[in-house]
Amino acid sequence: MKTIFILTSGGDAPGMNAAVRAVAKVAAAQGVRTVGVLDGYDGLMDGRFRELCQPTDRGLAVIPDLDTAGSLGGTLIGSARSARFRTPEGRQHAIARLSAAAGLIVIGGDGSLTGAHRLAHECGTPIIGIPASIDNDIGCTATAIGVDTALNTIVESCDRICDTAISHRRAFVVEVMGRQSGYLAMASAVAAGADAVLFREQARSAEDIIRTVAQTIRTAFESEVGKRRVLILKAEGVDIPCTSLVRRVEEELQPVLPGVEIRATVLGHLVRGGRPSFQDRMVAARLGRAAVVAVLRGESDQMVSWLQPAQGGQPTEDPSVFRYPIERVLQESRALLDGSSPVTKWRVKMMSEVSGVLGL
Repeated sequence: MKTIFILTSGGDAPGMNAAVRAVAKVAAAQGVRTVGVLDGYDGLMDGRFRELCQPTDRGLAVIPDLDTAGSLGGTLIGSARSARFRTPEGRQHAIARLSAAAGLIVIGGDGSLTGAHRLAHECGTPIIGIPASIDNDIGCTATAIGVDTALNTIVESCDRICDTAISHRRAFVVEVMGRQSGYLAMASAVAAGADAVLFREQARSAEDIIRTVAQTIRTAFESEVGKRRVLILKAEGVDIPCTSLVRRVEEELQPVLPGVEIRATVLGHLVRGGRPSFQDRMVAARLGRAAVVAVLRGESDQMVSWLQPAQGGQPTEDPSVFRYPIERVLQESRALLDGSSPVTKWRVKMMSEVSGVLGL
């Protein structure tokens, strides 16, 4: 194999650049050039590439931009979602851009891995996926690139919000990203010491959510311990908009807590940005190395995963990295969201058990 193509697709995640850098460095050490595909699958179909290595007297070396970009958020080679790639004609354009002596590494989430799975069945190029999604909604891996940084951003934001909440004796409902997965809300609620957490997997009605939030705030502000702030985390997947929720809770509490101040804060894309944490850089580097090793061995239609030695996973030289067929990964990803996965059931069970503890 002479060339490894690498692309980032879907939503960006802190640590993607670190993974690209690791792939380029490991491949260069083997004398294999790495070519970055610009703007995801669109760039692959259009043939928009960027050399990530350059020849030197001692062999190949990564370009200086990439060497420093590993510490930055976002993705140096760009990312996009592509409707064209979902068609057989679009994928044929992509296949035509890949040489016979090449491999492809795809960094992204569920949609990106779906594209990699389809492409692997339609061409002979070895294709390996690396999980990257702040939502932590990818099956067969304990974490994905970007999750740890996103959680640190949420917790730091909540800490700052609590400073002003305590000063003015206010309640805050903070909405975090995560699409249909409530993981970010659950994990950050525990870390930030929230009073309650709302996530789609609870399957609550809007009226039940309003009553729960109102009762949480009332209990906190009427308690003898004299709480001065209430923090409630809300996952993006909960249907009721954050501002509507706050307005209806205020109406509910007005007769019993006149003048209560409740604020809605939607962190939004703030959660996606920022320099990757140590953990995301380390996980990205080790997954990147494992992906290169797999591609050079001719493995295909697989994803490298972190700390998930479940049934069906293949061990690698790295004791923390395993490989799974992408089809199995996609099945488990669907199960995570529809609630049938043991992982989702455990998360909901644990959050239910601590629901009376969060507000203490």
